[in-house]
Amino acid sequence: MRNIAQRHKIILNELEKKGFVRVQDLSKKLDVSEVTIRKDLKELEERRLLYRNHGSASQLSSLINDRHIDEKAKVQVEEKARIADAANLLLEKNDRIIIASGTTLLRFAQQMTFAEPLTVITSSVKVSLTLSYKPNIDIIQLGGIMRKSSASVIGPHAEYFLKDLTCNKLFISVDGIDLDFGLTTSNLDEAYLNKFMIKAAQEVIVLADSSKFGKRGFGKICDMHQIHRIITDKNASPNAIAIMREKGIEVDLV
Repeated sequence: MRNIAQRHKIILNELEKKGFVRVQDLSKKLDVSEVTIRKDLKELEERRLLYRNHGSASQLSSLINDRHIDEKAKVQVEEKARIADAANLLLEKNDRIIIASGTTLLRFAQQMTFAEPLTVITSSVKVSLTLSYKPNIDIIQLGGIMRKSSASVIGPHAEYFLKDLTCNKLFISVDGIDLDFGLTTSNLDEAYLNKFMIKAAQEVIVLADSSKFGKRGFGKICDMHQIHRIITDKNASPNAIAIMREKGIEVDLV
């Protein structure tokens, strides 16, 4: 049987490789009880080497800060392009969709080749400007307080407008996906607006590259069971993909 130091080393190595580990999986791998693994995770958390969740653990570096949209647009560029192409395949004639804010969603708008009639409601000013050149798309720009770092609106005006809508699909991007905690973003007001978007949509589709897994933003958007589909890149952890599919979420790898 491995001693405590050996178990801790293996746990941290698994976490570094996968970004997210489950108590059940570690118990099988190390051939010890789940109670022992929970004690190990608690000790590692106290040493500030990981972040413990219910039944799992993620990397301590999972907490993220807000960054400007122009800065985020330079990261994971190829992955975002593939995700945007896959999202385009989900559009249907006369869809009424919501597009939230974020660089992946902006790329989705930029690459939108759908030629049938479509109505888009969006909080993103950049998405509205991009789609304004496409004659088949009717655009409803939500109003409110401008959040400069994301070039999008937040606040009660946008929230109130969404209360009276029912849309086919919501395309949303996030700053963090924690398989226990849920979806998060770095801005609390944006997270609150996203909640109204989710209530207005029949289907919630998350566009997020693999770097978002195992991370948390400041504001929680929703639990994992509230989303229907995730489109991500092939670098996503197989462990995370398996867990999401177990939860009944459709996962598209591009």
